[in-house]
Amino acid sequence: MTAAVTRTYRFSASHRLHTAALSDTENAKLFGKCNNPFGHGHNYELGITVRGAIGEQTGIVVPIGRLDEYVLGRVIKDFDGRNMNLDLPEFRDVVPTTENVTRVVVDRLRSEWEGEFGRGGPRLARVHLRETERNGFELIVEERRQPVSLRSAPESVALYGSAGGLDGSL
Repeated sequence: MTAAVTRTYRFSASHRLHTAALSDTENAKLFGKCNNPFGHGHNYELGITVRGAIGEQTGIVVPIGRLDEYVLGRVIKDFDGRNMNLDLPEFRDVVPTTENVTRVVVDRLRSEWEGEFGRGGPRLARVHLRETERNGFELIVEERRQPVSLRSAPESVALYGSAGGLDGSL
């Protein structure tokens, strides 16, 4: 029997939505107040869903402490309290929209997942990142093992919220 387990983590980080491919006027129009030259911050909520067999002896899908250690080491320690544009190499040439942040989180988690949890062990099934009370982004992780490209990803991305991610709400 298989089951899914979701664990929630929190971190605070800042970013500026701006791309060199557009003029300052176009950036301001597209990203609104999220284009503030000094950046802005969020208190993010990260949901990690793992799917796998329920262990016959243990009754669990994944040891929660081990999952926590893995997520904290691969994601939270580098994101928490940071300016994503300046402190994270993945965003030197990529706009740190929450969609792209979610992709980076998936890449980081996938990079050594099999080594940590085993080939037949639990699988990373879903990553959900809530940016604000109104905006959340979800990436459904397929069985593919290759990294998610920040330019074109085969996974599906779902947007949750009463308005799009660029409605000006922080």
